[in-house]
Amino acid sequence: MTSTFLAFDYGLKRVGVACGNGLMRQAQALRTIAAEGDARFNQIKKLIDEWRPDALVVGVPFHPDGAEHEITQRARRFARQLNGRFHLPVHEVDERYSSVEAERDDPDDLDSASAAIILQQYFDETAVRTAASPSPSSEDPAP
Repeated sequence: MTSTFLAFDYGLKRVGVACGNGLMRQAQALRTIAAEGDARFNQIKKLIDEWRPDALVVGVPFHPDGAEHEITQRARRFARQLNGRFHLPVHEVDERYSSVEAERDDPDDLDSASAAIILQQYFDETAVRTAASPSPSSEDPAP
């Protein structure tokens, strides 16, 4: 697993940002970017230059029943733009309830707290997938 990640909670007016370490599997809220268009990407570039992540994670929202809505497509477009501009792998995470969970914790910065929840969810999901992967048996001959 790569070691440093930046995660984004995409919104039309604001983008929450969190960072995390893949080895420790811990996410922490960083800040919220309240800019649009190129100004938004300029601020993201500064964060990428500062944190030098190996990969990015973007929360993609869905309705409770799993159906897509307008913001789903916009978040996916944002993820593609990040990949195209910064040439880093971008992982999408279903962030259906991240804002609700962040509100429950009553943070000062709801958007960055949501981004941290998204990144923690990514870490948790990859840990489960890794644990569920079959490991080679000690009885198998070496290639």
